[in-house]
Amino acid sequence: MEEKDFGLLGLGVMGQNLALNFQRHGYSVAVFNRTAEKTRKLVSNYPQLSGFYNLQEFVNALNRPRRIMLMVTAGSAVDATIAELEKYMAEGDILLDGGNSFFQDTERRCREVSAHRLHYLGVGVSGGEEGALNGPCIMVGGSREAYDHVSKMLNDVAAKVDGSCCQLMGPRGAGHYVKMVHNGIEYAVIEILAEAYDLLSRVAQLNINQIHDIFATWNNSEMNCFLLEIAVKVLEQRDRGTNSPLVPLILDSAKQKGTGKWVSQNSMDLGIPTPTIDAAVSARNLSGLKKERVAAATVLKSPITRTTKQGFDFVENLRAAVQGSIIISYAQGFHLMRAASVEYQYDLPFSEIARIWKGGCIIRSKLLDSIKEPFENDPKLPNLIIDPKFSQILKQLESAWRTVTVTSHELGLPIPAIDASLDYLDGYRTERLPANFVQALRDYFGAHGYERVDKAGQFHTDWTTG
Repeated sequence: MEEKDFGLLGLGVMGQNLALNFQRHGYSVAVFNRTAEKTRKLVSNYPQLSGFYNLQEFVNALNRPRRIMLMVTAGSAVDATIAELEKYMAEGDILLDGGNSFFQDTERRCREVSAHRLHYLGVGVSGGEEGALNGPCIMVGGSREAYDHVSKMLNDVAAKVDGSCCQLMGPRGAGHYVKMVHNGIEYAVIEILAEAYDLLSRVAQLNINQIHDIFATWNNSEMNCFLLEIAVKVLEQRDRGTNSPLVPLILDSAKQKGTGKWVSQNSMDLGIPTPTIDAAVSARNLSGLKKERVAAATVLKSPITRTTKQGFDFVENLRAAVQGSIIISYAQGFHLMRAASVEYQYDLPFSEIARIWKGGCIIRSKLLDSIKEPFENDPKLPNLIIDPKFSQILKQLESAWRTVTVTSHELGLPIPAIDASLDYLDGYRTERLPANFVQALRDYFGAHGYERVDKAGQFHTDWTTG
């Protein structure tokens, strides 16, 4: 049998679509799945793929250096799969982890796999099922040597916007780190749009068709993005049984797979605030407490009963709040990557990240055109919101944005992401925060010490004696 160019292990929907994507671009592809029936079904539908049912035969079918992409569930399943593959692979072969692995796990696996003289690439793949088939955004972490062996393949199958939407982000876990932050921004934008949907429904008292038209109008503006695009589509969907709009029939309890939580945890580790992303993660967690919320609603009466229909001005103000909050979400993600680039010695290419995120991925957006330029002009820019263009945009949005938060709080409607975004803007530009009072309290009970504004050094006060 002729040796194959590429091996793909793990035939969930993403794995199947990636295999077909590689094959469509002229590569011979071997596929393997732990459940043999899934392999049989795929190759029966697509006989141009070569199915294998024995792991050693799958590995041996590949030309050297062997290139195998893993599309298995993040966590222990990846480690178990690597352990099995290492029995049959040889020096110089390359493993590509295309799942949503935690970047620290990828760091560890790079060390462990290199001990077997194999190469390991952590490959962040974004775009969902459609992207995997037609062109995803691909964020790679690992050695330049290993990347050079697979770069043509990956660039061929990636989305194309101003070039290929595939890039080597840096060494080791850099690719999965950038993908993690991508997903954190995704969480934030989804929550912001959900809050907008809620306010348009409960404050502006618009029906689904009217909300659909507003989202469509926003998407045809400078706010254009993939998530708004699909928001328009889901609002069009009707329930097959009743012909009623489907969205209101969906239970208000959302889940998460961990990547948003990882961003929040890592931001705490690095001391970089990401409150919009944190709020989005917490909002999903709170939504999961459905039974508790239903019970609390009968005890903790909401002032929502006082709501009166808001008109055109509210919708326009909300547009500003959504636009500003989305800008803040991206700013927080890039701010966090700035710190990680130094902490983990990734040397991340920020302007290139903005460029490749323009195609294939879930957070692709017209906004990224404006994000790319500041990092080209100043690669050391600490935060997007101090770029002259962005600072001017935020200044123009601020008054309307603030009006929305006041209205929402008066009515008792939660807007955690929109609110957190405005708080972040206010906090980041505040020259003197009340952290001096925090330090005084910490010094009182824990003798942690403090610095002063009028003299250098570290100080401690015996607060009990005056």
